[in-house]
Amino acid sequence: MTPQDKARKIREVVVASDPTHHGALVGHVGESEFPVGGPDGVGQISPGPNPYDLLSASLAACTAMTVRFQARRQKLPLERVEVGVSFHHGAHAERDSFERTLVLEGELDAKQRAFLVEAANLCPVGAILGISADIHTRPDATTSGHSARAQASYEDDLAELPIPYINAD
Repeated sequence: MTPQDKARKIREVVVASDPTHHGALVGHVGESEFPVGGPDGVGQISPGPNPYDLLSASLAACTAMTVRFQARRQKLPLERVEVGVSFHHGAHAERDSFERTLVLEGELDAKQRAFLVEAANLCPVGAILGISADIHTRPDATTSGHSARAQASYEDDLAELPIPYINAD
């Protein structure tokens, strides 16, 4: 495949309002569809991951794939990888940040674990997001930290943005 062929290929996500569901947003990637949560334009909150959740999911998925790829490439005994990501708005002109928790299961020694943590930090989505946000990785936790605590809403995210005159609808 030539560089010109690569340049012609695109990866497109389409998000559109769905009139059959009161204007709720639906994301489309190829044949896959998923709800996009947040204000639906008629005063309700649509279920589903909001845009910040989707950013976090992209970082988690890319990190897991990168770690798994490097483990296979180096023939490391990684049995399971789990990546948890949370997003935090920067306060008082600080940068936004992602907190990433990396769980590595398998008979890995300290050197192999350190290598896989470094691999996590090379994730391509992380490189893109890291331009405008900080990404902190906590390795070797027993779980990713996913809990039943209250999750931030899209309204919480909008309220923290320094953009005047923004309305959730």
